[in-house]
Amino acid sequence: MAKPPAPAGVSLAPLPRVLVPHPHVRCDTRVLGGSPHVADSRVPVRRLWAWHRAGVSIDTLLKRYPRLGPARVLDALAFAYDNRDVVDADLAREMSVLEAAGTRPVGLRPMQQQSLPFPDEGSDSDEEATA
Repeated sequence: MAKPPAPAGVSLAPLPRVLVPHPHVRCDTRVLGGSPHVADSRVPVRRLWAWHRAGVSIDTLLKRYPRLGPARVLDALAFAYDNRDVVDADLAREMSVLEAAGTRPVGLRPMQQQSLPFPDEGSDSDEEATA
């Protein structure tokens, strides 16, 4: 399967290998540029992880993403704990994309999100990706 092109002027660094797979987390080059995301959604693990590390409660994450449910949110966080190198590299990659685009990161203010210019195949629209 061919790797999708990077956003204009940005080369997406490959992520480290996932050491501990989790049932509710997927890494697919056709979705979010290969970033680990919650299965059947476009919610990146890096976002849940960053908010969790900044002190956002699980209850707040569940209110923000009610369609995910507790099992998928908790599994995404467990994935992040088990695969710190992957999630840290994905966060660094996000920062490099934002810097190259001349955009200031949203930061870790709870429940704010910025869409990234990752090319995606198909028309998987999901309100969770752009909320």
